[in-house]
Amino acid sequence: MSLHFDNIVYGPIKSRRLGNSLGVNLLPKHGKLCSFDCVYCECGWNKDGRKDSQLPSLEEVREALKAGLEHCKSSNIQIDTITFSGNGEPTIHPDFPEIIDYVITLRDKLFPQAKISSFSNCTQLHRPGIKEALAKTDNPILKLDSGIESIAELIDRPQSNYSIEDIVEQLKWFKGNFVLQTMFLKGEINGRFIDCTDPETAAPWVKIVLELHPREVMIYTLDRVPPLSTLEKVTVELMRAVSQPLIDAGIKVQIRG
Repeated sequence: MSLHFDNIVYGPIKSRRLGNSLGVNLLPKHGKLCSFDCVYCECGWNKDGRKDSQLPSLEEVREALKAGLEHCKSSNIQIDTITFSGNGEPTIHPDFPEIIDYVITLRDKLFPQAKISSFSNCTQLHRPGIKEALAKTDNPILKLDSGIESIAELIDRPQSNYSIEDIVEQLKWFKGNFVLQTMFLKGEINGRFIDCTDPETAAPWVKIVLELHPREVMIYTLDRVPPLSTLEKVTVELMRAVSQPLIDAGIKVQIRG
């Protein structure tokens, strides 16, 4: 199972969360590079994406962004969002802050109504300039899949040391001005049955979200066949039940089944 984005700029595609989205892939064109190896990743396992590890240069990214946006403008193609996602973790790119500055300039010139969004798994927030760059986007969409470290490690399979406590401390820097993204699923992972909507499992996550009080929470479940075949979707009703304390606290919650 693999879904690789083989261009720096791709689409636009219809996103269930972001509308008409022009994608930006700062990772290898024919491979996968990520600090996580999530059991649900639409790009498949990291081990299956190692045939290409070459990151595009800053100049290549600039040229692709300029060409892609100018094409959409001249062709009257609607763009709601310019979205940094692609074949792994976008903030791994060493020039991520400079790229964000450049795309803001292009957006303001060609599509001033469009939002800029970036997905991130938060593992690079400690690096100089990454938080600041994400904060310049309209939608810094930052991942936290569980409030329990052992479960997060099973679901996200971090490729280096991972600490929820450290991630939460980094997220506090945003002072709530970010979008929190969480995958809810159930199934067997490494011999352990996980159900993210189980009240005891969900409670630490709810506590963290209430503490961080992001401006919005995106909760979603499996939409494509995951690389791990033992996983299942959870229902919208169960996700709504988990998120009710957040709604009661005035946090905007978007649920996608």
